[in-house]
Amino acid sequence: MNTLFSYLVFPGFLFSACAGLLAGWVDRKLTARIQYRVGPPWYQNFVDILKLCYKETIIPYAGARAIFLLSPIAGLLSMILVSSVLGKAIQSPLESFAGDLIVIIYLLIVPALALIIGASSSKNPFASIGASREMKLILGYELPFVLAMAVVVIRSHGALNLGAIINRQIAFGPHIASFSGALAFIVALLCVQAKLCLVPFDMSEAEQEIMAGALVEYSGVPLAVIKLTKALLLYSLPVLLISLFWVNNLNLLSLIMKYLVILSVIILIKNTNPRLRIDQALRFFWGPVSVLAILAAALALVGL
Repeated sequence: MNTLFSYLVFPGFLFSACAGLLAGWVDRKLTARIQYRVGPPWYQNFVDILKLCYKETIIPYAGARAIFLLSPIAGLLSMILVSSVLGKAIQSPLESFAGDLIVIIYLLIVPALALIIGASSSKNPFASIGASREMKLILGYELPFVLAMAVVVIRSHGALNLGAIINRQIAFGPHIASFSGALAFIVALLCVQAKLCLVPFDMSEAEQEIMAGALVEYSGVPLAVIKLTKALLLYSLPVLLISLFWVNNLNLLSLIMKYLVILSVIILIKNTNPRLRIDQALRFFWGPVSVLAILAAALALVGL
């Protein structure tokens, strides 16, 4: 019963979804203020999800029905697992299981893969372009992201579970306070921006170019599921960065303030950069970002 509660309520789906939707409101509100607009009320994202659940689900005539409908669910389930594992690790670091960091890295790829599969199954040319761009973007950011995670593992003396990484930071100081940790944090933050599909790495959805791309054929409940998955990503990814790089205590207020700082940086990057082309994004991640990640790993190996 306790396991079911942790996955479905706290720190799992219900808590993470609400936190993610509120974070999405912060994003929309700050973006509106930057553009001299008022912005929506705090409950707007909740209303949007509810409205989508009452709208008709339109399935492409030429599409693969089962794959089209099941792909968003696969992405949502993976993020429920990620948010639950993260929450339990922060709540009780000693209870985290061995290798949960590897599990999280694996599960974080699933929403993007599910979107690629769902978009491809719709047989829409705009969706196919979006899926192609998303696929290339994954190939771009996964290498530096994994290298950034490797820096954390090296600095934690080979620990692959979040609990041990968190406890080591509490005992010896956060990884972000070191040269290698700070560089790895910057790399991971840029990769998180791409994983969230936010400007300048939103080329797979690009409404002005390809009419939302991978999402163009989704409506009703499946679209609501995709938006919930994105809300869970917006909650889970900054929490992951805090857990791996920036923990010096488990004080709730401190964790919330750190989350808001990272969220604000993500929003500022989104609102101060133009969208890149997919080839530019690949060159960026395979070039300077990967070099920065390799440098961070080398510094971590020599103890800096």
